[in-house]
Amino acid sequence: MISQAMFAAGLLFWAPLNRLSNRFLALLMLAIALWLVDGFFRVSGLYAQSAELYFSPIYYSLAFGPLLYFYVRSLVNHGFRWRAGHWLHFVPVLVQAALYWWLRFQPYAVRNDFWQQVHQPVTYRLEFIGTWVSLMVYLVLSLRLLRQYGRWLEDNFSEVSRLRLRWLRWLLVLLALVSVQWLVELVLREFFNVYYRYDYSSELLGVVVFVIGVVGLRQADMQAVHFAPEAEAAEAAQTPAAPAPAPPEASAATVTPSEVSLAPAATPAPDPLVMARIRQALVDDKLYQNPTLTLAELSAHTGLPPRLISFTVNAGFGRSFNDLVNGYRVAEVQRRLAAPDARRFTLLGIAFESGFNSKTTFNRIFKQMTGVAPRDFS
Repeated sequence: MISQAMFAAGLLFWAPLNRLSNRFLALLMLAIALWLVDGFFRVSGLYAQSAELYFSPIYYSLAFGPLLYFYVRSLVNHGFRWRAGHWLHFVPVLVQAALYWWLRFQPYAVRNDFWQQVHQPVTYRLEFIGTWVSLMVYLVLSLRLLRQYGRWLEDNFSEVSRLRLRWLRWLLVLLALVSVQWLVELVLREFFNVYYRYDYSSELLGVVVFVIGVVGLRQADMQAVHFAPEAEAAEAAQTPAAPAPAPPEASAATVTPSEVSLAPAATPAPDPLVMARIRQALVDDKLYQNPTLTLAELSAHTGLPPRLISFTVNAGFGRSFNDLVNGYRVAEVQRRLAAPDARRFTLLGIAFESGFNSKTTFNRIFKQMTGVAPRDFS
Protein backbone atom coordinates (compact mmCIF):
# COMPACT_ATOMS: atom_id res chain seq x y z
CA MET A 1 0.00 0.00 0.00
CA ILE A 2 2.85 2.38 0.85
CA SER A 3 4.71 1.69 -2.39
CA GLN A 4 1.58 1.98 -4.53
CA ALA A 5 0.57 5.24 -2.85
CA MET A 6 4.01 6.70 -3.50
CA PHE A 7 3.93 5.53 -7.11
CA ALA A 8 0.49 7.07 -7.64
CA ALA A 9 1.67 10.27 -5.96
CA GLY A 10 4.49 10.47 -8.49
CA LEU A 11 2.08 10.01 -11.40
CA LEU A 12 -0.22 12.69 -10.04
CA PHE A 13 2.59 15.16 -9.38
CA TRP A 14 3.70 15.06 -13.03
CA ALA A 15 0.24 14.65 -14.61
CA PRO A 16 -0.26 17.22 -17.42
CA LEU A 17 -3.97 17.88 -16.68
CA ASN A 18 -5.29 19.66 -13.59
CA ARG A 19 -1.68 20.18 -12.56
CA LEU A 20 -2.07 22.23 -9.38
CA SER A 21 -4.94 20.19 -7.92
CA ASN A 22 -3.19 16.92 -8.72
CA ARG A 23 -0.08 18.14 -6.91
CA PHE A 24 -2.12 18.84 -3.79
CA LEU A 25 -3.49 15.30 -4.08
CA ALA A 26 0.00 13.90 -4.63
CA LEU A 27 1.22 15.58 -1.43
CA LEU A 28 -1.80 14.18 0.42
CA MET A 29 -1.04 10.65 -0.77
CA LEU A 30 2.63 11.06 0.16
CA ALA A 31 1.72 12.30 3.65
CA ILE A 32 -0.59 9.32 4.20
CA ALA A 33 2.03 6.92 2.84
CA LEU A 34 4.55 8.27 5.37
CA TRP A 35 1.92 7.94 8.10
CA LEU A 36 1.55 4.27 7.13
CA VAL A 37 5.32 3.82 7.38
CA ASP A 38 4.94 4.23 11.14
CA GLY A 39 2.51 1.32 11.22
CA PHE A 40 4.87 -0.71 9.06
CA PHE A 41 7.77 -0.08 11.43
CA ARG A 42 5.57 -1.18 14.34
CA VAL A 43 4.06 -4.39 12.93
CA SER A 44 7.34 -5.47 11.29
CA GLY A 45 9.23 -5.19 14.54
CA LEU A 46 11.67 -2.59 13.20
CA TYR A 47 10.99 -0.29 16.14
CA ALA A 48 11.92 -3.12 18.52
CA GLN A 49 15.12 -3.80 16.59
CA SER A 50 16.24 -0.16 16.35
CA ALA A 51 15.12 2.43 18.85
CA GLU A 52 16.81 5.07 16.66
CA LEU A 53 13.79 4.87 14.34
CA TYR A 54 11.57 6.48 16.98
CA PHE A 55 10.65 10.09 16.17
CA SER A 56 11.60 9.72 12.53
CA PRO A 57 10.33 12.82 10.64
CA ILE A 58 7.54 10.94 8.86
CA TYR A 59 4.54 12.50 10.62
CA TYR A 60 2.63 15.13 8.66
CA SER A 61 -0.86 13.96 9.59
CA LEU A 62 -2.15 17.45 10.43
CA ALA A 63 -1.79 18.22 6.71
CA PHE A 64 -4.37 15.58 5.68
CA GLY A 65 -7.37 17.88 6.02
CA PRO A 66 -5.89 21.06 4.49
CA LEU A 67 -4.38 19.19 1.53
CA LEU A 68 -7.72 17.51 0.82
CA TYR A 69 -9.55 20.85 1.00
CA PHE A 70 -7.09 22.65 -1.27
CA TYR A 71 -7.26 19.75 -3.72
CA VAL A 72 -11.01 20.25 -4.04
CA ARG A 73 -10.69 24.03 -4.07
CA SER A 74 -8.10 24.10 -6.85
CA LEU A 75 -9.91 21.38 -8.85
CA VAL A 76 -13.11 23.44 -9.13
CA ASN A 77 -11.22 26.65 -9.90
CA HIS A 78 -8.57 26.47 -12.59
CA GLY A 79 -7.61 30.04 -11.77
CA PHE A 80 -6.80 29.21 -8.14
CA ARG A 81 -3.53 30.75 -6.99
CA TRP A 82 -1.61 30.14 -3.78
CA ARG A 83 -1.57 33.13 -1.45
CA ALA A 84 0.41 33.88 1.67
CA GLY A 85 -2.73 33.65 3.81
CA HIS A 86 -3.22 30.01 2.82
CA TRP A 87 -0.19 29.08 4.93
CA LEU A 88 -2.35 29.63 8.02
CA HIS A 89 -4.11 26.35 7.26
CA PHE A 90 -0.77 24.56 7.53
CA VAL A 91 0.56 26.12 10.74
CA PRO A 92 -0.30 22.99 12.80
CA VAL A 93 1.55 20.66 10.43
CA LEU A 94 4.55 23.01 10.28
CA VAL A 95 4.72 22.86 14.08
CA GLN A 96 4.33 19.08 13.93
CA ALA A 97 7.11 18.75 11.33
CA ALA A 98 9.43 21.12 13.20
CA LEU A 99 9.05 19.06 16.39
CA TYR A 100 9.94 15.75 14.72
CA TRP A 101 12.84 17.20 12.76
CA TRP A 102 14.22 18.75 15.96
CA LEU A 103 13.87 15.47 17.85
CA ARG A 104 15.48 13.54 15.01
CA PHE A 105 18.82 15.27 15.63
CA GLN A 106 18.73 15.01 19.44
CA PRO A 107 20.66 12.37 21.40
CA TYR A 108 18.79 9.20 22.24
CA ALA A 109 18.58 10.18 25.93
CA VAL A 110 16.76 13.41 25.06
CA ARG A 111 14.32 11.60 22.79
CA ASN A 112 13.69 8.90 25.39
CA ASP A 113 13.03 11.51 28.05
CA PHE A 114 10.69 13.41 25.73
CA TRP A 115 8.80 10.19 25.03
CA GLN A 116 8.36 9.38 28.71
CA GLN A 117 7.59 12.87 30.01
CA VAL A 118 5.85 14.65 27.12
CA HIS A 119 4.90 12.60 24.09
CA GLN A 120 3.18 9.58 25.61
CA PRO A 121 1.04 11.56 28.12
CA VAL A 122 0.40 14.75 26.06
CA THR A 123 1.58 15.34 22.49
CA TYR A 124 0.68 11.87 21.22
CA ARG A 125 -2.94 12.46 22.17
CA LEU A 126 -2.93 16.00 20.77
CA GLU A 127 -1.51 14.71 17.50
CA PHE A 128 -3.91 11.79 17.12
CA ILE A 129 -7.05 13.65 18.19
CA GLY A 130 -5.99 16.80 16.33
CA THR A 131 -5.52 14.87 13.09
CA TRP A 132 -9.02 13.41 13.36
CA VAL A 133 -10.65 16.75 14.19
CA SER A 134 -8.75 18.52 11.40
CA LEU A 135 -9.72 15.90 8.84
CA MET A 136 -13.39 16.07 9.81
CA VAL A 137 -13.46 19.89 9.69
CA TYR A 138 -11.89 20.01 6.24
CA LEU A 139 -14.09 17.16 5.02
CA VAL A 140 -17.16 19.24 5.90
CA LEU A 141 -15.66 22.30 4.18
CA SER A 142 -14.85 20.23 1.08
CA LEU A 143 -18.33 18.71 0.86
CA ARG A 144 -19.91 22.15 1.29
CA LEU A 145 -17.69 23.54 -1.45
CA LEU A 146 -18.67 20.70 -3.79
CA ARG A 147 -22.37 21.35 -3.10
CA GLN A 148 -21.93 25.04 -3.95
CA TYR A 149 -19.94 24.09 -7.03
CA GLY A 150 -22.73 21.79 -8.22
CA ARG A 151 -25.25 24.65 -8.13
CA TRP A 152 -22.82 27.01 -9.88
CA LEU A 153 -22.08 24.43 -12.57
CA GLU A 154 -25.74 24.22 -13.58
CA ASP A 155 -25.82 27.99 -14.08
CA ASN A 156 -22.66 28.19 -16.18
CA PHE A 157 -22.33 25.07 -18.34
CA SER A 158 -24.68 23.31 -20.72
CA GLU A 159 -22.69 20.05 -20.59
CA VAL A 160 -21.74 18.98 -17.07
CA SER A 161 -21.44 15.19 -17.23
CA ARG A 162 -17.62 15.22 -17.03
CA LEU A 163 -17.42 18.16 -14.63
CA ARG A 164 -19.86 17.15 -11.88
CA LEU A 165 -17.29 15.47 -9.63
CA ARG A 166 -19.92 13.19 -8.16
CA TRP A 167 -17.25 10.52 -7.73
CA LEU A 168 -15.32 12.88 -5.48
CA ARG A 169 -18.38 13.70 -3.40
CA TRP A 170 -19.07 10.00 -2.80
CA LEU A 171 -15.46 9.25 -1.97
CA LEU A 172 -15.37 12.10 0.53
CA VAL A 173 -18.48 10.66 2.17
CA LEU A 174 -16.71 7.30 2.27
CA LEU A 175 -13.71 9.01 3.84
CA ALA A 176 -16.03 10.43 6.49
CA LEU A 177 -17.24 6.89 7.23
CA VAL A 178 -13.62 5.76 7.58
CA SER A 179 -13.20 8.55 10.11
CA VAL A 180 -15.91 6.86 12.20
CA GLN A 181 -13.53 3.90 12.59
CA TRP A 182 -10.87 6.40 13.64
CA LEU A 183 -13.26 7.76 16.27
CA VAL A 184 -13.75 4.21 17.58
CA GLU A 185 -9.97 3.93 17.98
CA LEU A 186 -9.88 7.26 19.83
CA VAL A 187 -12.53 6.07 22.29
CA LEU A 188 -10.79 2.74 22.83
CA ARG A 189 -7.44 4.44 23.47
CA GLU A 190 -8.64 7.29 25.67
CA PHE A 191 -11.18 5.48 27.82
CA PHE A 192 -10.17 1.80 27.71
CA ASN A 193 -6.39 1.97 27.12
CA VAL A 194 -6.73 -0.38 24.14
CA TYR A 195 -3.91 0.37 21.71
CA TYR A 196 -3.56 -1.05 18.15
CA ARG A 197 -5.92 -3.97 18.73
CA TYR A 198 -8.58 -2.54 16.40
CA ASP A 199 -6.32 -0.17 14.47
CA TYR A 200 -7.67 -0.23 10.90
CA SER A 201 -8.27 3.44 10.14
CA SER A 202 -4.80 4.11 8.72
CA GLU A 203 -5.12 1.28 6.19
CA LEU A 204 -8.68 2.25 5.30
CA LEU A 205 -7.60 5.85 4.90
CA GLY A 206 -4.80 4.76 2.58
CA VAL A 207 -7.19 2.68 0.45
CA VAL A 208 -9.71 5.52 0.05
CA VAL A 209 -7.10 8.13 -0.82
CA PHE A 210 -5.45 5.71 -3.25
CA VAL A 211 -8.81 5.27 -4.99
CA ILE A 212 -9.22 9.06 -5.10
CA GLY A 213 -5.79 9.29 -6.69
CA VAL A 214 -6.58 6.68 -9.36
CA VAL A 215 -9.89 8.31 -10.26
CA GLY A 216 -8.26 11.74 -10.05
CA LEU A 217 -5.86 10.70 -12.81
CA ARG A 218 -8.87 9.91 -14.99
CA GLN A 219 -10.67 13.18 -14.26
CA ALA A 220 -11.43 15.29 -17.31
CA ASP A 221 -9.57 18.53 -17.88
CA MET A 222 -11.07 21.22 -15.62
CA GLN A 223 -9.37 24.11 -17.41
CA ALA A 224 -12.68 25.79 -18.29
CA VAL A 225 -13.94 25.73 -14.69
CA HIS A 226 -13.38 28.86 -12.59
CA PHE A 227 -15.57 28.55 -9.52
CA ALA A 228 -14.52 30.95 -6.75
CA PRO A 229 -17.07 31.08 -3.90
CA GLU A 230 -15.72 34.39 -2.63
CA ALA A 231 -16.09 36.03 -6.04
CA GLU A 232 -19.59 34.58 -6.47
CA ALA A 233 -20.68 35.97 -3.11
CA ALA A 234 -19.21 39.38 -3.95
CA GLU A 235 -21.00 39.44 -7.30
CA ALA A 236 -24.31 38.50 -5.69
CA ALA A 237 -23.91 41.31 -3.18
CA GLN A 238 -23.27 43.78 -6.00
CA THR A 239 -26.28 42.79 -8.11
CA PRO A 240 -28.16 46.04 -8.68
CA ALA A 241 -31.81 46.17 -7.77
CA ALA A 242 -34.29 47.51 -10.28
CA PRO A 243 -35.09 51.14 -9.60
CA ALA A 244 -38.29 51.76 -7.70
CA PRO A 245 -41.04 53.71 -9.48
CA ALA A 246 -40.70 57.45 -8.97
CA PRO A 247 -43.16 58.72 -6.33
CA PRO A 248 -45.69 61.43 -7.19
CA GLU A 249 -44.45 64.98 -6.90
CA ALA A 250 -44.52 66.18 -3.35
CA SER A 251 -43.00 68.95 -1.32
CA ALA A 252 -39.94 68.19 0.78
CA ALA A 253 -42.05 68.69 3.88
CA THR A 254 -44.40 65.83 3.01
CA VAL A 255 -41.69 63.13 2.86
CA THR A 256 -39.82 62.41 6.06
CA PRO A 257 -36.55 60.46 6.37
CA SER A 258 -38.30 57.75 8.38
CA GLU A 259 -40.80 57.20 5.59
CA VAL A 260 -37.99 56.81 3.08
CA SER A 261 -36.09 54.30 5.22
CA LEU A 262 -39.20 52.23 5.84
CA ALA A 263 -40.08 51.94 2.14
CA PRO A 264 -39.65 48.31 0.94
CA ALA A 265 -36.89 47.69 -1.58
CA ALA A 266 -38.13 46.93 -5.05
CA THR A 267 -37.67 43.34 -6.23
CA PRO A 268 -35.45 43.19 -9.31
CA ALA A 269 -37.35 42.15 -12.40
CA PRO A 270 -35.77 40.62 -15.52
CA ASP A 271 -35.58 42.92 -18.53
CA PRO A 272 -37.77 41.63 -21.42
CA LEU A 273 -35.24 42.95 -23.94
CA VAL A 274 -32.47 40.96 -22.28
CA MET A 275 -34.68 37.85 -22.30
CA ALA A 276 -35.38 38.39 -26.00
CA ARG A 277 -31.67 38.77 -26.75
CA ILE A 278 -30.86 35.53 -24.93
CA ARG A 279 -33.68 33.69 -26.69
CA GLN A 280 -32.53 35.03 -30.05
CA ALA A 281 -28.96 33.85 -29.47
CA LEU A 282 -30.04 30.38 -28.40
CA VAL A 283 -32.89 29.80 -30.87
CA ASP A 284 -32.27 31.96 -33.94
CA ASP A 285 -28.48 31.75 -33.82
CA LYS A 286 -28.73 28.10 -32.68
CA LEU A 287 -26.09 28.39 -29.99
CA TYR A 288 -27.75 25.47 -28.21
CA GLN A 289 -26.24 23.23 -30.90
CA ASN A 290 -22.80 23.96 -29.42
CA PRO A 291 -22.35 20.87 -27.20
CA THR A 292 -19.99 22.65 -24.79
CA LEU A 293 -21.76 26.01 -24.66
CA THR A 294 -20.95 27.98 -21.51
CA LEU A 295 -22.37 31.09 -19.92
CA ALA A 296 -19.15 32.93 -20.80
CA GLU A 297 -19.55 32.03 -24.47
CA LEU A 298 -23.16 33.19 -24.49
CA SER A 299 -22.02 36.42 -22.86
CA ALA A 300 -19.37 36.96 -25.55
CA HIS A 301 -21.93 36.29 -28.29
CA THR A 302 -24.60 38.63 -26.94
CA GLY A 303 -22.37 41.28 -25.39
CA LEU A 304 -24.32 40.97 -22.14
CA PRO A 305 -22.53 40.63 -18.77
CA PRO A 306 -22.46 37.02 -17.46
CA ARG A 307 -24.01 38.12 -14.16
CA LEU A 308 -26.95 39.73 -16.00
CA ILE A 309 -27.49 36.64 -18.15
CA SER A 310 -27.39 34.37 -15.10
CA PHE A 311 -29.91 36.53 -13.25
CA THR A 312 -32.22 36.77 -16.28
CA VAL A 313 -32.13 33.03 -16.98
CA ASN A 314 -32.96 32.20 -13.35
CA ALA A 315 -35.54 34.93 -12.72
CA GLY A 316 -36.96 35.35 -16.22
CA PHE A 317 -36.97 31.83 -17.64
CA GLY A 318 -37.27 30.20 -14.20
CA ARG A 319 -34.55 27.66 -15.00
CA SER A 320 -30.84 27.14 -14.65
CA PHE A 321 -28.61 27.83 -17.64
CA ASN A 322 -28.06 24.09 -18.05
CA ASP A 323 -31.80 23.32 -18.05
CA LEU A 324 -32.58 26.17 -20.44
CA VAL A 325 -30.05 25.10 -23.08
CA ASN A 326 -30.87 21.41 -22.75
CA GLY A 327 -34.57 22.28 -23.01
CA TYR A 328 -33.94 23.74 -26.48
CA ARG A 329 -31.90 20.68 -27.40
CA VAL A 330 -34.67 18.29 -26.33
CA ALA A 331 -37.24 20.37 -28.23
CA GLU A 332 -35.08 20.15 -31.36
CA VAL A 333 -34.84 16.36 -30.99
CA GLN A 334 -38.61 16.13 -30.59
CA ARG A 335 -39.17 18.31 -33.66
CA ARG A 336 -36.85 16.22 -35.80
CA LEU A 337 -38.30 12.93 -34.57
CA ALA A 338 -41.76 14.16 -35.61
CA ALA A 339 -40.56 15.14 -39.10
CA PRO A 340 -41.51 12.89 -42.04
CA ASP A 341 -37.88 12.09 -42.86
CA ALA A 342 -36.96 11.13 -39.27
CA ARG A 343 -36.30 7.50 -40.26
CA ARG A 344 -33.41 8.59 -42.47
CA PHE A 345 -31.36 9.43 -39.38
CA THR A 346 -30.29 7.50 -36.32
CA LEU A 347 -31.56 8.64 -32.95
CA LEU A 348 -28.03 9.27 -31.74
CA GLY A 349 -27.22 11.23 -34.88
CA ILE A 350 -30.22 13.49 -34.29
CA ALA A 351 -29.16 13.94 -30.67
CA PHE A 352 -25.62 14.94 -31.63
CA GLU A 353 -26.83 17.39 -34.28
CA SER A 354 -29.15 18.93 -31.67
CA GLY A 355 -26.27 19.75 -29.32
CA PHE A 356 -25.77 16.63 -27.20
CA ASN A 357 -22.32 15.03 -27.22
CA SER A 358 -22.92 11.98 -25.04
CA LYS A 359 -25.42 9.15 -25.42
CA THR A 360 -25.70 8.74 -21.66
CA THR A 361 -26.31 12.44 -21.09
CA PHE A 362 -28.85 12.58 -23.92
CA ASN A 363 -30.87 9.63 -22.59
CA ARG A 364 -30.84 11.00 -19.03
CA ILE A 365 -31.83 14.56 -19.92
CA PHE A 366 -34.46 13.55 -22.49
CA LYS A 367 -36.20 11.26 -20.01
CA GLN A 368 -35.87 13.84 -17.25
CA MET A 369 -37.59 16.52 -19.36
CA THR A 370 -40.18 14.44 -21.21
CA GLY A 371 -40.85 11.58 -18.81
CA VAL A 372 -40.12 8.93 -21.45
CA ALA A 373 -36.97 7.40 -22.91
CA PRO A 374 -35.94 8.68 -26.36
CA ARG A 375 -36.70 5.36 -28.06
CA ASP A 376 -40.21 5.35 -26.59
CA PHE A 377 -41.01 8.87 -27.78
CA SER A 378 -43.56 9.11 -30.54
